Amino acid sequence: MIARYAKSEDRKGWLHVLTTLIPFGLLWWAAVQLADISPWLAVVPMVPLILVTVRIFGLMHECGHGSLFRSCRLNRAVGFVLGVISGMPQFVWSQHHNYHHAHNGDWEKYRGPYATLSVDEYTALTRAQRRAYRIKCSPMVAPLAGFVYLIFNPRFTWLKGTVGLVVHVIRRKIAQPGVSLKAHAATYRTRYWKSAREYRHMLWNNLVLLSAWTAMCFLCGAATFFSIYLLSVSIAGGIGIVLFTVQHNFKHAYAVDTANWDHDTGAIEGTSFLVLPRWLNWCTANIGYHHIHHLSSGIPNYRLAECHREYEQLFTRVTRLELHEVLSALRCILWDRNSKRIISIDEYRQNMGTALESLPV
Repeated sequence: MIARYAKSEDRKGWLHVLTTLIPFGLLWWAAVQLADISPWLAVVPMVPLILVTVRIFGLMHECGHGSLFRSCRLNRAVGFVLGVISGMPQFVWSQHHNYHHAHNGDWEKYRGPYATLSVDEYTALTRAQRRAYRIKCSPMVAPLAGFVYLIFNPRFTWLKGTVGLVVHVIRRKIAQPGVSLKAHAATYRTRYWKSAREYRHMLWNNLVLLSAWTAMCFLCGAATFFSIYLLSVSIAGGIGIVLFTVQHNFKHAYAVDTANWDHDTGAIEGTSFLVLPRWLNWCTANIGYHHIHHLSSGIPNYRLAECHREYEQLFTRVTRLELHEVLSALRCILWDRNSKRIISIDEYRQNMGTALESLPV
């Protein structure tokens, strides 16, 4: 299956990029023009703009896997551009995302964007801490999570890490003036990047993005630009986080410790098949076929649906999620180590009630 479908085509890759970026540019132009007439009119193009922004992040994600184009150079170059548009340093993000793929279903090593708690960890919290955790995982705060994830964190971590780097180099240079600045910089360690290459990608992503922000403020005014930008990117980021979460956090999803983990079982039983309308599959770059994506991230998005149809009989153990089931799946935010699965808050409360009833009087 993988040998047949893990084949990218540069022509199709360009088609997907151009049919995304052209509508993106037109929707931005429409939103700016309508905002000059009335802020309420700008809402009309904002809805499709948000969905196209989701797709841009999806295509960036695919470049990180090297599957949108056959050419590695094209995947790197286009991925960088899409990363600037979506606000995320693409190369650095892809390294963290590849870690998720390497450990999907091993909840001892990777807990998802919301850092899913185990049942024991949740039980140990105070009532206020439990409420705060449930609120954090709620879809109501997803746009705020999107803002932090795509707009705030990539800028803050770069600035904080850069200040630390400069201070480190200055101190080392004063202590050892005969050593080169490059050698001093090589000794700097931070959790924000793991190599000089990652830092360079963070640096250029932020410099290009901040330059684009400045240019857009000059062209259409800071208030108009940031109103459209912050809303569209934050909501798109929230949608992306929700999509990612429900494709791994759902009722009785496979969730084991490292000793009992199996990669293929994680792909089949630890990811969901999110059944979406065709237009939403376009907006999400077919990421709903997540089980196939985890079996092989080398299969491009434009081959996932066909692959699923041909080999559907192999995926009987994959959990199918309809669109109306997304909200209930978002309540599955606890890892039950004993049963080796993800459970919902409701199931946790039921289990705790049963356990209390079984205690001797």
